[in-house]
Amino acid sequence: MNREIVDTHHKALHINLDATKYGTFAETGAGQEVARWFFRVGGAAGTIAKTMSAYDMAFSDAIYGPSERYVSRQRLQTMLDHEYALLLERLAQQRGGITKFFVFADTVAARSYGRNAEAHGWMGVRFQHQPQAPPSDIIIHVRMLERENVQQQEALGIIGVNLVYGAFYLHVQPDTLIGSLLDNLTVERIEVDLIKFTGPAFAQVDNRLMSLQLVQQGLAQAALFTAQGEVVQPAEVFYKKPILVERGSFRPLTKLTLDMLECARAQFLREANAKSDDAVVLLEITLRNLLSEGNIDHSDFLARVDILSALNQTVLISNYGEYYRLAGYLSRYTQQKIGIPVGIPTLHAIFEEKYYTHLEGGILESFGKLFRNNVKLYIHPRRDPATGELVTAQNFKVAPHLRHLYAHLLENHAIEPLQGINEAYLGITAAEVLMKLKAGDLSWETMVPAPVAHVIKTRSLFGWQGH
Repeated sequence: MNREIVDTHHKALHINLDATKYGTFAETGAGQEVARWFFRVGGAAGTIAKTMSAYDMAFSDAIYGPSERYVSRQRLQTMLDHEYALLLERLAQQRGGITKFFVFADTVAARSYGRNAEAHGWMGVRFQHQPQAPPSDIIIHVRMLERENVQQQEALGIIGVNLVYGAFYLHVQPDTLIGSLLDNLTVERIEVDLIKFTGPAFAQVDNRLMSLQLVQQGLAQAALFTAQGEVVQPAEVFYKKPILVERGSFRPLTKLTLDMLECARAQFLREANAKSDDAVVLLEITLRNLLSEGNIDHSDFLARVDILSALNQTVLISNYGEYYRLAGYLSRYTQQKIGIPVGIPTLHAIFEEKYYTHLEGGILESFGKLFRNNVKLYIHPRRDPATGELVTAQNFKVAPHLRHLYAHLLENHAIEPLQGINEAYLGITAAEVLMKLKAGDLSWETMVPAPVAHVIKTRSLFGWQGH
């Protein structure tokens, strides 16, 4: 069903005219762009108990306590905590029985005269979905993509109004709320790469699905969460770290898939001269891998994520179909080594020129983007089903006119064979595991890691019926 998009003016006015809602706006960085809308449309006295900004660090620390970084989730959280407690202390007895209290807060680093770094910010709203209820929170992280400071401020004001409006009027439909964050905006102006719902208004919300919604609805090209299901902002995890990422469908994850990851991890850490704790290892699922007949089955998505969680893996959901786009995304956060283990079939696809017709420079441009930032592909071998020959990075065949390109990448160690792989796993495929699983053939359990088999059986995933 198509949703009617309400303009920012009417959203702010609607809230102002709703006498049941009353709260505080606390904004640091880029001006009081959200509160400005509520003053501009009129009737703000019915909505706003207080607005404030604390730009000086000494003042900010005196109010909210010291923080390692002023534009951070931690600072946003302390702002929400402090302002909400103050609101209840001063007004709960007077009007708590009829009022849904709220606090909107943001801490933002926008483009300025002395700053050319990435413009980004944390925004959140703490609100009561009914009078006297415990509060619920929505927290988001935004990247402002406009080049000019004034345009960034405008976009910030609009998405802030969208967030407050969504919290009050769309909280029972979190999927719709997510889409509404870009009302009267475009993806060229602002990106939302994290969202987290907590509190009684969202008791049934799974934040892993909400991360998927960010990517599915186009608010971000990628979203990240830990094995524990905690949504995290990419810069918090990737900043200046070596990164190893394996892409797959993981339906389910097999012993071959895990062997590829573990061999790549050992090789990657040696080459990056890094300790295990210094590097980020993650598994990536693309939207394309999730699509089935044009739709995404959320229960199927959660089944895949559950088995990855059982192996304590961080999960990246992305809309980066091409590997060069994935590498470019990761390079946004780090200049350290990036490793990508792939199998022989995937290597064939990477060298298919038909996938790069949209690029002016074709396959050469794609490879220039893929390998320019210390990126390496680790190649997992495959046994040819027809001949029995072991196909490796050394004897891999490409089109004749690409042979010199492949040789160049191999000789310069941009492409390397994986070492120490277990050849006994080479015949395992996820498709065969699923077929055996659904047929009640118990041999499927020998083809997946033990924790994966345990989760599949205890939760009846992928059609397991407990044969």
